[in-house]
Amino acid sequence: MALLSFLGAIRQVTGSCYLIETHAGARVMLDCGMHQGRHEEEDSNRAGFTFDPATLDAVVLSHAHIDHSGLLPKLVAAGFKGPIHATDATCKLVELMLLDSANIQEKDAEWENKWRARLGKPPIKPLYTRVDTERMLAQREPHAYGETFEAAPGLSVTLFDAGHILGSAIVQVDVEDFGRRRRLVFSGDLGNACSPLMHAPTPLSEADVVLMESTYGDRDHRDHETTIEELANILQQAHRDGGNVLMPSFAVGRTQDLIYYLGLLYQRGRVPQQTVFLDSPMAIGANAVYSLFHKQLDIDAAPTEILGGGQIQRIEKWLPIFRATPTPEESMAINRFKSGAIIIAGSGMCTGGRILHHFKHNLWRKECHVVIPGFQARGTLGRAIVDGAETVKLMHQRIAVKAQVHTLGGFSAHAGQSQLIEWASHFQARPELYLVHGELEKMRALQQALDDRLDWKANIPEPGDRIAL
Repeated sequence: MALLSFLGAIRQVTGSCYLIETHAGARVMLDCGMHQGRHEEEDSNRAGFTFDPATLDAVVLSHAHIDHSGLLPKLVAAGFKGPIHATDATCKLVELMLLDSANIQEKDAEWENKWRARLGKPPIKPLYTRVDTERMLAQREPHAYGETFEAAPGLSVTLFDAGHILGSAIVQVDVEDFGRRRRLVFSGDLGNACSPLMHAPTPLSEADVVLMESTYGDRDHRDHETTIEELANILQQAHRDGGNVLMPSFAVGRTQDLIYYLGLLYQRGRVPQQTVFLDSPMAIGANAVYSLFHKQLDIDAAPTEILGGGQIQRIEKWLPIFRATPTPEESMAINRFKSGAIIIAGSGMCTGGRILHHFKHNLWRKECHVVIPGFQARGTLGRAIVDGAETVKLMHQRIAVKAQVHTLGGFSAHAGQSQLIEWASHFQARPELYLVHGELEKMRALQQALDDRLDWKANIPEPGDRIAL
């Protein structure tokens, strides 16, 4: 009998990882994500895998975000030699993201080893290296949406548009075992139907087992137009206060949406700031990938001018005050702006990247404003700021949080509770439903809502649980 093991993103949002095994010996993993957030969760990234990577036939990747893809180079370094299946756009984006991640791993290890040497402690190795990542990238196999391929004997896979970020996929796996066919559907991350560039998640109707994300399982997002109006009001208030606006943002997905929204408000005469800085080399690179795959976007809903990437002049038609700052020197020069700047920088949960430098120069200033446009995992700097911390530690310093903090959930790239339930409602004959990718209280809220609205009992697995398919 085929088995499914819940290895990651169980009762937490990050670290996506699930293993399918058949009686005939096929072994396919869905996602291989990095844990993000609290120290104990991030420390688990260094733990050994609970299976032998060399025995895997293949990995199927739902999308490029690090919490779904971030341990793939480590998997390859540990012996995995099979193909990594994903959409064509995901294959391109994951190159951008994982090479950047490898650089971070190497630099973090180098920095930590300096103080370990002073303490007489043995050095540590990076979680993985650029060489590991380049080996992993050679194992990618791109696929189109709707294409069915064999990931391993007896396991056929089809990818459908999840509407979360460019290339994101709902993974459908048809398992043949003991002469029986069973269908598993993994939602991946389902997109917010209000996203300006993404299509709505593809509804599916047939499955025996469904794994569904629950990041925002406890609530719906605010009305979209209301959120846009709120952003406009924040920009106006920041202008009156004489401070900058800081927007920590995920390089892939959220940044492209923010450029669209800021351009929309600019066209309406609602952006009083002098400059919008995109201070993220990865996001600048992601813009180019979005431009390359623009036919996969919902271009009927958004002007193509914002998809510039390397063709910056096209963005400038939509948002003339836009300026990309790829080099460290250009990034540092932003700090000369004490007011009149909108600064979009990584990382999305404020766990690293250039946003930390801008926090150092702005977070303690009461005239500045911080806009948090997405989910912040427990244990991250972004979550501490959202939860009202009076001071935060960053870059070895304790910084006061005096800036005005705003959360704009309506810009989330994840589906809200009602959208999750609507997507699930298309399944006929009520398959077994398991909630993943969510904090426990959010899972329980979604579990109750599914029971109330659809009379459907959802399961909340424990880490390491294994079920028969």
